[in-house]
Amino acid sequence: MHGIRQGSDGLRVGLAPQERELLRALCSQLLEELRGGGDPDAGLARLFPSASPDDEGAAAQYEELVRPGLEEGKLGALQRVEATAGEERLGAQDAAAWLTGLNDLRLVLGTRLGVTEETYADEPEHPGLAVYGWLTWLQGELVEALAADL
Repeated sequence: MHGIRQGSDGLRVGLAPQERELLRALCSQLLEELRGGGDPDAGLARLFPSASPDDEGAAAQYEELVRPGLEEGKLGALQRVEATAGEERLGAQDAAAWLTGLNDLRLVLGTRLGVTEETYADEPEHPGLAVYGWLTWLQGELVEALAADL
């Protein structure tokens, strides 16, 4: 089995060792960038969009109130994905963390690559797009496995 499937004892994860290592490395890199506290690029900024782009005061107030909780949740999800990337089975809490972590990885990478609907046709051989496509596939596998249990 390759991918993620619903099993009687939780979600079964069938990934190759190099896929598991890639997932760990991507999580580790994004965790490091989020903890860095430096000026965010467009990719990192995509994780925390402005609530009021036309009102700097309201945007700053929202950022002050909401960002710490959002950031804590994103860091926690990425840490959990990194820690469980080698697991053969995922429980409900792990699956929720994977949904958040995979989504955040895709948002950052997709923004940095400038992914659009036409991107794949324009640059099908770009290595970053291959990783983006793989993350998209993995997230889709997870969603389908979770939906099978509904």
